[in-house]
Amino acid sequence: MKIVVLDGYTLNPGDLSWEGLEKLGNVTVYDRTPADQILERASDADILFTNKTPLGEDILEKLPNLMFIGVQATGYNIINTDVAKKNGVIVSNVPGYGTPSVVQMTFALLLELTQHVKHHSDAVREGRWAKSVDWCFWDYPLVELADKTIGIIGFGSIGEKVGDIATAFGMNVIGSKRHQTDQSKRKNFRWAEVPELLEQSDVVSIHCPLTPETKGLINTENLKRMKPSAFLLNTSRGPIVVDQDLADALNTGVIAGAGIDVLSVEPPSADNPLFTARNCLITPHIAWATKEARSRLMDITVANLAAFLDGRPINVVNG
Repeated sequence: MKIVVLDGYTLNPGDLSWEGLEKLGNVTVYDRTPADQILERASDADILFTNKTPLGEDILEKLPNLMFIGVQATGYNIINTDVAKKNGVIVSNVPGYGTPSVVQMTFALLLELTQHVKHHSDAVREGRWAKSVDWCFWDYPLVELADKTIGIIGFGSIGEKVGDIATAFGMNVIGSKRHQTDQSKRKNFRWAEVPELLEQSDVVSIHCPLTPETKGLINTENLKRMKPSAFLLNTSRGPIVVDQDLADALNTGVIAGAGIDVLSVEPPSADNPLFTARNCLITPHIAWATKEARSRLMDITVANLAAFLDGRPINVVNG
């Protein structure tokens, strides 16, 4: 059984082990695979694992031995799942592994926007507190979350956990989701469609999948629905937000700030307009990347393959 990992570095830069996969077959791990080497490296594989290396029709039609593709991520848009299914290739993904870490990053971004911890820490180190005529100082507005409203676009497993933490801060929660679920246990919660959610929220946090309906959802028109004092958070998928529209909204005061872990193109071009936008925090798609989350991802990756080899595939996305 030949197992090939096409781009293993982001999952395992050296602090995890491939031992689980090695028990299931002969494993070759590539840190990264350029587009012009995908076919060569995958050509005689029975099993392929990929995180972001694309496997389109042009590749899949030339892999006669292939039986299983394991996506080492939740999103699987990099795979032509229809062609894989036509060729009898099972595709599995890894759902749910990063929920605690993504929730944590969501609030890391929000708390930085409301408290400006790094800025004020830097100011202290620069000597500004030591030179202050008052016993304290701040030069950014400080915002309390209690009694504010957070609107969560995509009130699924991650969105619900964000709602739990928001409740602990004393916030009210508005949720938006294609299929509404019973949230009667939440006393500070209500459902709303996206336009109303944008209009009523002090914080808007995106946790929906990237679909044709959500691509470009946060655009000039919808940003104008938000309060001038509102913050936008995106730890979901970059193309849900139109980068230029958000930059314009920040620079003209349409909204107060943004915290984003994803961009429309990754890695981004050096001239991405958000790099120079006012009050915009950007992290390099790391919400998922805690060691704990990556360890769960590795464990589920192994479990997916073991289940397939046992004739009972799980987490199948092209069944």
